Amino acid sequence: MKKVKYIFLTGGVVSSLGKGISAASLGLLLKSRGLNVAIQKFDPYINVDPGTMNPFQHGEVFVTDDGAETDLDLGHYERFLDINTGKLNNTTTGQVYFEVISRERRGDYLGATVQVVPHITDEIKRRMMALAATNGYDVIITEIGGTVGDIESLPFLEAMRQLMMKVGRDNFLSIHLTLVPYIASAGEIKTKPTQHSVKTLLEIGIQPDILICRSREELSVPIKEKIALFTNVQTDCVISGRDVDSIYEVPLEYLKENLDEIVLSKLKLKAGKPNLIKWKSIVRKITKPKHEVSIGMCGKYNSVPDAYKSITEAFIHAGAENDARVNIKWISAEELETKDNIDKYFEGIDGLLIPYGFGSRGIEGKIKAIRYARENKLPFFGICLGLQCAVVEFARHVCKLKDANSTEIKVTQHNVIDIMAEQKEITDKGGTMRLGSYPCTITKDTKAYCAYRKNHVDERHRHRYEVNNKYRELLAEHGMIFSGIYMNKDLVEIIELNDHPWFVACQFHPELKSRATKAHPLFREFIRASLENKK
Repeated sequence: MKKVKYIFLTGGVVSSLGKGISAASLGLLLKSRGLNVAIQKFDPYINVDPGTMNPFQHGEVFVTDDGAETDLDLGHYERFLDINTGKLNNTTTGQVYFEVISRERRGDYLGATVQVVPHITDEIKRRMMALAATNGYDVIITEIGGTVGDIESLPFLEAMRQLMMKVGRDNFLSIHLTLVPYIASAGEIKTKPTQHSVKTLLEIGIQPDILICRSREELSVPIKEKIALFTNVQTDCVISGRDVDSIYEVPLEYLKENLDEIVLSKLKLKAGKPNLIKWKSIVRKITKPKHEVSIGMCGKYNSVPDAYKSITEAFIHAGAENDARVNIKWISAEELETKDNIDKYFEGIDGLLIPYGFGSRGIEGKIKAIRYARENKLPFFGICLGLQCAVVEFARHVCKLKDANSTEIKVTQHNVIDIMAEQKEITDKGGTMRLGSYPCTITKDTKAYCAYRKNHVDERHRHRYEVNNKYRELLAEHGMIFSGIYMNKDLVEIIELNDHPWFVACQFHPELKSRATKAHPLFREFIRASLENKK
């Protein structure tokens, strides 16, 4: 059996440097050379998963095919490498402690004192190596969340150090991502934060093999030599990670810096030449498109764009396939609730998207926006709660059920959206929604079929409420088309309207399956319809 090579990516100085993008970019470079690559993320928070965390704090929850609620960085991994991740690709401190404490309660430790070392670190190492037995991987890239020096991430770093000793230096590589700030008043780049960050890693017993230095501009050779001198890293292993306009340019920047060559050399790996022809073509379309289109995004978490990260990235992919830049105009659903005349919010808008969300805040604003799009023939796309709001709006203003609503918002005589039958007895919040991939049967001669060009698709879900089947006949009589159905339980997956250039909404989350080199069909066609509307 071939030996798996382990690459660990840590971050220093400040958070939000882009470890996930760096991990995904390196993974893409290695995959483009013919290697079988997996990426995983270890998060230091004590929550078992991000499923119950507020989007204002954590951003979006990325859902995998197997129903795992994970960190949004897994979205970057999937979008860059065009792979599917799962439960094994994301571990949290909460999961680790939950597992160890459960074993202790069962008596698995035979009365031993349970400690961080070795019990917690052993469980972390087990999870770090779990992917190795699943798919014949050549390389497993592990991103350690948080910033070196944080208390929370210490057990992960200790486990990383122990794993290095277990697998041997020929099979282990440490990459450290740091910030090299530019001080405007002094007119200088400062290397001291990077030096201190590496020193902190050394105190833990980890010597980084490669440094990726985030900076405003490309680092000069003298700066690289200075960093190398004070960090025990070879000069050619100090990689410049300069700011770029698009995250999809990052792999090409790392290619220029020979990051993949250095990694292969240090791990004694043989691989072919990188094949990035398709990637370069996509980057050209992203950075230099021929057209532009403006999409209104009427949401309730607008102040934290990461809450809709996969949607904004799906727009980039769909824009590239239509040779267009997608400009997003953020529309506050709460603000619309208080306004009578909302026309001004849609000035210069070529299409409207209503994204997912939970709770009653901003619901009436979303319903107003949908009514405007329906009546004014503005291309409309609804996702999850967006579909539910579209059904409520249609029931109220077309079917004349004035009190139509969702039971999530208010119990009325006409709850056209209701909680799913299997959800009614559930009280726990974490990991209990309808999660993961489910099949959907598409009706021919519909907008959905024209987008997918096939009868059966699998899409990812994260919801508790659904279209109330008691009202389907009435809705259909007034013109609503149910173009996608989960046949096993007769659940509505896609709705659309015929007498409209593009009015489509889905209960699932298509953004989660969009890829940089392969836009999701519904996003692609929505942007195409919005471009036609602009013309």
